[in-house]
Amino acid sequence: MHLPSLPALRALEALDRLGSATAVAQELNLTQSAVSRQLKTLEEQLGASLFLRGNRALRLTPQARVFAETVRESLHQLTQAAMALRMDPTGGALNLAILPSFGMRWLVPRLPDFTRRHPEVTVNMTTRLRPFSFALEPFDAALHFGTPDWPDTHHLRLMTETVQPLAAPALLPDGPVTLDALRRLPLLHIQTRPEAWAGWFVAQGLPPGPLPGASFDQFTAILQAALHGLGVALLPDYLSTQERAAGTLRPAHHAAPVSLGAYYLVWPADRGMPPALRDFRDWLALCADEDDLLPR
Repeated sequence: MHLPSLPALRALEALDRLGSATAVAQELNLTQSAVSRQLKTLEEQLGASLFLRGNRALRLTPQARVFAETVRESLHQLTQAAMALRMDPTGGALNLAILPSFGMRWLVPRLPDFTRRHPEVTVNMTTRLRPFSFALEPFDAALHFGTPDWPDTHHLRLMTETVQPLAAPALLPDGPVTLDALRRLPLLHIQTRPEAWAGWFVAQGLPPGPLPGASFDQFTAILQAALHGLGVALLPDYLSTQERAAGTLRPAHHAAPVSLGAYYLVWPADRGMPPALRDFRDWLALCADEDDLLPR
């Protein structure tokens, strides 16, 4: 079977998204009759009916709407690939999805060493807070926190994260408090780790119970909230080094820092590894914590 024509596919995707042939004609800078011809051609090429007949409005069948969504994803991938080719025709770019706080505090300060070793590689970074589909996003690899459970990927462990509850001195006038007292203080939550506080209390041997409190989408925001005395934040040690040293944040409890997960570099397993990614992975292996240099 021959592939349908690209203009016809674009017309179908636009119709599904915009809802009318008039809007499609305006977006594609075509006449309505040209749009109709494109859609009729597509039906002929596919050998299937795409529209619900019997009314004046063009309405896609349920199967055609599913097909249009696939077309949309494919067109997006083609656009991203074309953009990447224009920006880097030699293949020396690495498109990396990063976690904002870990990327800025841990990765970026180390990147000058990578650029000195590999000046031919350009590292492009985009923030993503949650796992995504490598098939649908134009990334070669991503930074991931938790466990190496991202499907269909390989991984390299970078750093085990340790956390401890921290608060501004004004919230702890008498120093660290008991677990029961801590549970009654306002607790600040990170949206990407909704069970973090519960896991920390369990690690201390105490069932957590209800843990109400404000939530934030990034550690940079929760760090500022803790500094301004809005509550107790369960912060990674690597992120709070300066604040703890300056005394602007203090431990809210005497417990030693605990680990609730680790950071990983992950990359798709269903494609070949580009040379830029191979160089980056090998360099990151040199940056990983010694305790994490285990079989991967």
